[in-house]
Amino acid sequence: MNSSEEIAVSGMSAAGRSAMRMGPAELVQAAAMARRFYLEGKSKIQIAEEFGVSRFKVARVLETALERDLVRIEIRVPAELDAERSDALRARYGLRHAVVVESPAEAAETPDPENLGEVAADLLGELVTEGDVLGLAWGRSTIHMAAALDRLAPCTVVQLTGVYDAGTAERGSVEAVRRAAQVSGGDAHPIYAPMLLPDVATAEALRHQTGIARAFEYFDKVTVACVSIGSWEPGISTVHDMLTDEEREHYASLGVAAEMSAHLFDADGRRVGRDLGERCITVKTDQLRRVPEVVAIAGGQRKGPAIDAVLRSGLVTSLVTDTSAADYLMAAGPAPRSALNRSDPDGL
Repeated sequence: MNSSEEIAVSGMSAAGRSAMRMGPAELVQAAAMARRFYLEGKSKIQIAEEFGVSRFKVARVLETALERDLVRIEIRVPAELDAERSDALRARYGLRHAVVVESPAEAAETPDPENLGEVAADLLGELVTEGDVLGLAWGRSTIHMAAALDRLAPCTVVQLTGVYDAGTAERGSVEAVRRAAQVSGGDAHPIYAPMLLPDVATAEALRHQTGIARAFEYFDKVTVACVSIGSWEPGISTVHDMLTDEEREHYASLGVAAEMSAHLFDADGRRVGRDLGERCITVKTDQLRRVPEVVAIAGGQRKGPAIDAVLRSGLVTSLVTDTSAADYLMAAGPAPRSALNRSDPDGL
């Protein structure tokens, strides 16, 4: 950080905590707006155009930063958040929110460090409002997020995918849905079924079972979704690990680079292997595309290419990641289209 910078944005002071609680996205946005206004000399109108908000919202953020003693000597947010990388990543991919968490040097290769779940829990506490329908897809990061939840507005919580192994439901996505509903005080709609079935007919039969069908009815009502991203390699892709060697080779030959909620994507964000989705208990991609806020939780250098691929699909609006993945993403080829352009890259 340049020592000549003379603004600080921090939400960790005792006064700040007692007067108001700012979520990670608010802290990152306040830091970015303060930097633009106080250090770069941009007008409130210019800042409003960049962030896609009204100039009155910009004025309120800057005023609150002053009133709550968030503006001081240098730009800083809580130690675990990297405001500069967050803002740069948000701008590069056209995301609504990007929150980058510091990753310990020894954990740079580790996919989805647990601290991502803790920050994502705070972000959901900030984004979810009363009456929302929150959808949770299977993934280690979403399970860590649910375990870390300590505040959530009253909302309905629905499971968006089956589980990796029905025998682990109590420790997986079913328990994550129950935990989120418990914190929010809302209804829970879990799915007691495997994510991947041996054939299309079995998957279709399960979709019509009463409990599963009831959860599916909520898919078109989801307003905030939380998903994980997997790379196409052992140990960091649920779908990869569930398939046979022959099936893995088949989908690899199609150019699969990433998976999310049992959907496969190539490096340009286009869906491949659509037949696999017909065998899965999962939300459809066109349903996800209509969800106003889709938050992906994924990190680690090894997941960089997969995160880039999924962001290029237009299905994700916000991202919680770590510095090792963020550094890869900032150098990952030509700048993509805005993630808030929710059109299908396949043109279908």
